[in-house]
Amino acid sequence: MKKLKYLLALSVVVTVVSCSDKLDTENLYGKSLETFYSTPQDIDEAMAGVYNAMYTSSVHSNEAMAANLLSDMMLAGGGPDDKSAKWVDNFEDPVEDTYRDLWVQSYNGIARANAIIEKTPDNDFSSFFDSPEEAEAFKTEAIGEATFMRGFYYFRMAKFFGGVPLIASLEDPKDAPRATLSETYARIASDFKAAADMLSDTPFTGISSDRYGHANKWVAQAYIARAYLYYTGYMTNIEGQATTDLPLADGGSLSKNDVLTYLNDITANSGHALASDFRNIWPYSYVNQASGNDVLPWATTEGLSWIGQQGHSPTYGTGNYESMFVQRYSFGDWGWGSIGNAVTNRLCLFQGIRDNSMEPFGQGWGWCTINTNLWNDWDDADLRKVGSILEMGNADQGTGSYQADKGDHETGLFNKKYSAIQHNDGTGAIRGMFVQMYGWGNDDMQLMHAQDFIYMRYADVLLMHSEISETADGMNAVRARAGMPAVGYSLDALKQERMHELAFEGLRWFDLVRWGDVDTAFAYVLNVRNSGVDATYNVNYRPETKGLIPIPETEIRLSNGVYEQNPGW
Repeated sequence: MKKLKYLLALSVVVTVVSCSDKLDTENLYGKSLETFYSTPQDIDEAMAGVYNAMYTSSVHSNEAMAANLLSDMMLAGGGPDDKSAKWVDNFEDPVEDTYRDLWVQSYNGIARANAIIEKTPDNDFSSFFDSPEEAEAFKTEAIGEATFMRGFYYFRMAKFFGGVPLIASLEDPKDAPRATLSETYARIASDFKAAADMLSDTPFTGISSDRYGHANKWVAQAYIARAYLYYTGYMTNIEGQATTDLPLADGGSLSKNDVLTYLNDITANSGHALASDFRNIWPYSYVNQASGNDVLPWATTEGLSWIGQQGHSPTYGTGNYESMFVQRYSFGDWGWGSIGNAVTNRLCLFQGIRDNSMEPFGQGWGWCTINTNLWNDWDDADLRKVGSILEMGNADQGTGSYQADKGDHETGLFNKKYSAIQHNDGTGAIRGMFVQMYGWGNDDMQLMHAQDFIYMRYADVLLMHSEISETADGMNAVRARAGMPAVGYSLDALKQERMHELAFEGLRWFDLVRWGDVDTAFAYVLNVRNSGVDATYNVNYRPETKGLIPIPETEIRLSNGVYEQNPGW
């Protein structure tokens, strides 16, 4: 239960500092910028508030959901009432503030991180530790973690919105104009680099379990590489300003070789490693262990065993060394207001099978059905095909009882990595997997999804190394894990590998944009079923948007004309 308590703690918003309009309100419980940050417990609580900003109450502001709907791998899906998903999928803005929660929560996280970065150095924590050195190490770690998270939130916004206002201290004006894309990435890169320099080099295998889900040195280094690839790709292929360097806020830059040094450090010293079987990363590989029921025959036959959530000695599973940075999820309750369902992993709910409840795959809203071209073109010998895509009407997959024609854009294929998982609880009742694992009382199908969302996996570190170094070793290590033969390096081979290894993990859209492939990615028409009626599906991507989404109109109005809307919107 320790993990569940930690998750629930994160679901309580610790609003020590937030937007500027909150700073002059009454300081509840006596906590303020003047009195807080004086103990390690204060810092831990404030850090929980920083991480809390990862959660968004609007599903369209969930980073992975937004990116999946925009990508070429997934259709809108849903039902006739899910109009907002269909508009977003077709590159239309359904309402003027579709993505405002993404904007607001990111700035909440930035403000809270700024407070830790600026207030922590002023305090003496020596009385809480055995030595002054331990106290200083705690402060350095806290500042480094907060610095990474500030960069994380700026990166989250920059990928979607482009250049954004930079508020890098508590004193910076809150009405700053939007920075350029290069200025924004210079801030991101500097934060990630500073975090990598400050955070300790403790291998993941030596990190205590209460630190699972937190950023660390290895996460910061991996995000340097991700930011490098996105920035250099976007500038080269979208803006037409070719570059091989990632700028820093102080005027310096990070080169290709600098980034490879960070990635080499991860592979040599982090303690992270690939899971032995790709399919063991995902919770569906656990259900064959439940109550002695072989509910997933192929998983039983092939001896799969879920490695659990992030950590090397979890309560469930045999140890997960591959997940590097994850968003922890818990269970919600309708009485908790807007946060009640935001703290559950709604990818599993919204991408679950529409109006069908089977074992082990439960009911969901049926968003993000899978492009049949992906299924048809994917080599059957690649175990990631069936390991990523759930085929309807297949008894071996546990979907033999599927009832079709319940939703729109139906292709008979759903996301298997993030889906509703349920099984027999031993009494004959079919209940949510995580509800059973953690003993949660409310098994409402909308509130039962406590699956980690994995932002960074070690497999991506290997793929990024291959792409940047233009060598095949990292890529072939990932292929070997999937039972695929080695290949020589080419960018086309690397693109295929990322598509197959990282499918539906919220990365495909950004890959399409940075490679400059987005303009041609949607040149297809699919045959689908819309609530039982034969139909065709295609989308209308508009190149003038340059792979960006609209700035929330409310933010433009509040800026009194300082912000300009992104092109094409």
